[in-house]
Amino acid sequence: MSFTVLIPARMASSRLPGKPLADLGGKPMVVRVAERAALAGATQVVVATDVPEILQACADHGVRAVMTRADHQSGSDRLAEACVTLGLSEDDIVVNVQGDEPLIDPALVQACAALLERSSDCVAATAAHSIDSVADLRNPNVVKVVLDKTARALYFSRASIPWWRDGSAPGEPHLPPQPPALRHIGLYAYRVGFLKRFPMLEPAPLEHTEALEQLRILWHGGRIAVYVTDTPPPAGVDTPEDLLRVQQHYIG
Repeated sequence: MSFTVLIPARMASSRLPGKPLADLGGKPMVVRVAERAALAGATQVVVATDVPEILQACADHGVRAVMTRADHQSGSDRLAEACVTLGLSEDDIVVNVQGDEPLIDPALVQACAALLERSSDCVAATAAHSIDSVADLRNPNVVKVVLDKTARALYFSRASIPWWRDGSAPGEPHLPPQPPALRHIGLYAYRVGFLKRFPMLEPAPLEHTEALEQLRILWHGGRIAVYVTDTPPPAGVDTPEDLLRVQQHYIG
């Protein structure tokens, strides 16, 4: 199987400024992410950035990187430009690995790419895992996804879905027995042809309501295959506390 991993990386983070270059055991975080992604068996791993310092840090550690425009509205727009720069063909598969996921499981990256390769009816693939706590089910920062019988996404939401009618009280959702509630994992594989078209698609009203960009795909009739894993991925790095936790991993 042939696929490319693209890692969008910017310095703009309100909670942790400059985090792509944060030191993790002697290497910048974005380099650590690229190293993990390479273990997935990708044909190539490329960082897409608009910051010269990130470009230089990648070059210093032998990681390929490309410069993109600074005015992109989303990470998907940045990846679309990178696909053009790299000369990828319409049928190629790219996996979007976020630049703040230094502990990403390479097997999960490979599984998403493989799922899209064998799902000819889909333009993208992503991942999910079962929710095992009511707190996560109720948390709007935990994005939920519901699937059809072929494991294609029906809907993504910040709300508590599916709603267990007979086991929940008004305003008090509880974990449904079957099908299980699923937490969406923000890892995506795309067909390059679709990714190039994505920035030109009209944003969906639901996308604005939920603040979930992937709803644009469903709203325009695209299908998303979902790989359900038994192992929740390690948390990414969003805060100084997250950074300390991951730094301890590299020290230990």
